[in-house]
Amino acid sequence: MHLAYPAVLAVLLFCTGLYGVLARRNAILVLMSVELMLNAVNLNLVAFDVWLRDTLHAGQALTLFTIAIAAAEIGLGLAIVLLVYRNRGSSDIDRLRDLAERPAGPDAGDGGRQQPDTKAEAAT
Repeated sequence: MHLAYPAVLAVLLFCTGLYGVLARRNAILVLMSVELMLNAVNLNLVAFDVWLRDTLHAGQALTLFTIAIAAAEIGLGLAIVLLVYRNRGSSDIDRLRDLAERPAGPDAGDGGRQQPDTKAEAAT
């Protein structure tokens, strides 16, 4: 087997994933693009493992670790995206500039923080 075929396919997958990360605004599509890049890395690991005829199959073992890490990353990433969507109503990355909550009203200059109740403290 020639090493060039899987290497070219991996480069195409990685470039497609990189374009998706840089160009997309939807957080779920960005996570899918990251998965494409990780799959390109997995393809390279297995191809080089076969090409080098490694007796320990280290490339395939590293691929299993990468798949496990990718599954954990997708689980956490999807949970964060769903929480942001539930709180903000959109998963658009360009609109998510900070993680602070919005102020309560138009005249709230304190960033939405509540002031301590001094009347309740004085009564005690």
